[in-house]
Amino acid sequence: MARPLDGIKVIDFTQVMLGPSCTQALGDFGAEVTKVERPGKGDLSREGVLKHTGQNNPVFLSLNRNKRGIAVDLSTNAGREVIYDMLGDADVVVSNFRPGVMKRLGLDYETVSKLNPRIIWACGSGFGSSGPYADKGGQDILGQAYSGVMTRKADPEHPTAIYATPIADYTAGQHLMQGILLALLQRHATGEGQKVEVSLYSSMLALQMQEATTRLMYNQELNWALMPLSGCFPTNDSEIVIIGAFKENPLADICAALGLPDYSEEERFSTLDRLKENRAEIRTIMATRLLDDTCEHWLTKLEQHDVLCGPVRSLAEALADPQTSQNEMIIEFTDADGQAVKTIASPITMSKVIKEIRYVPPHLGEHSREILIELGYDDARIDELVTIGAVC
Repeated sequence: MARPLDGIKVIDFTQVMLGPSCTQALGDFGAEVTKVERPGKGDLSREGVLKHTGQNNPVFLSLNRNKRGIAVDLSTNAGREVIYDMLGDADVVVSNFRPGVMKRLGLDYETVSKLNPRIIWACGSGFGSSGPYADKGGQDILGQAYSGVMTRKADPEHPTAIYATPIADYTAGQHLMQGILLALLQRHATGEGQKVEVSLYSSMLALQMQEATTRLMYNQELNWALMPLSGCFPTNDSEIVIIGAFKENPLADICAALGLPDYSEEERFSTLDRLKENRAEIRTIMATRLLDDTCEHWLTKLEQHDVLCGPVRSLAEALADPQTSQNEMIIEFTDADGQAVKTIASPITMSKVIKEIRYVPPHLGEHSREILIELGYDDARIDELVTIGAVC
């Protein structure tokens, strides 16, 4: 069965998460992705804080399927010549180094586009290629902090904290993929390649488009987590989340579900503005009542009154949910060490595309010889490149 990106060749210089999440998404839908790593250590995510067996840890395994791997020393002339040969018929080059690194390696857009005018040169960075922070190292947590995301809280009294999932890396990675796909579409019409850039900083600002527009237009704070009838509440056995919105009178329905008097008839709770003024009071009333029974009990009652609600669960519980299986969100394969791997699949489902693993995450330099043979190198030349350390 044909895939959307069959025939698209991607040279992948990325590491950690921003770039690899982008190139894995391209590989999942048919692109021929070649992961280029430095000999010796490779992608930084090959090592990690978790103990693991074999060459690859869970972080690397989660981000590098459907890629072949080659290890090239880009500090050597021979190594750069290998990359130049690879670029000849490539469609996309992706990196997420600091601005300037690709230029020092002789792989900046100006150089690469002369070798291949059809190339899509895509780069993810911390803050962009120009401006006061261009030379600053980029990382997910910094993206959260600089963009204002980190200060957004469900409760102003909560201490400022790092969001526990790398939302900046993943968001920027998917924005980078979008840019690449748009550039490929434009190239189909014009025949010309172009440069595509995305930063963690800009992606986090884009994530806050509603809040930012409210601030820019009216200098007001928009915080969906502070809506008076929405939030997380403990029950007598776990936690429940309730969304008291999107209805003409959500408080009346919540009260009916919880077996409470209709507090919406009281002046202090009669309008959204009054609810905001008396948010603490109404939430205390709801919280006290919810402690009287189980999460499952209240879910049933609230859903009977068409109130949006759900259990607050751990990741382990979500992974075990039958809906996760129904959505085909867990894929399994055996890695190059013979280790059984379970990981998250692409969230995109297409009626005429099958989700499949064509390549398991590679060992460092696993496909180097295979790729060089495809480029026309003979065994003697490959052995020479290995001997001088240009390729491994």
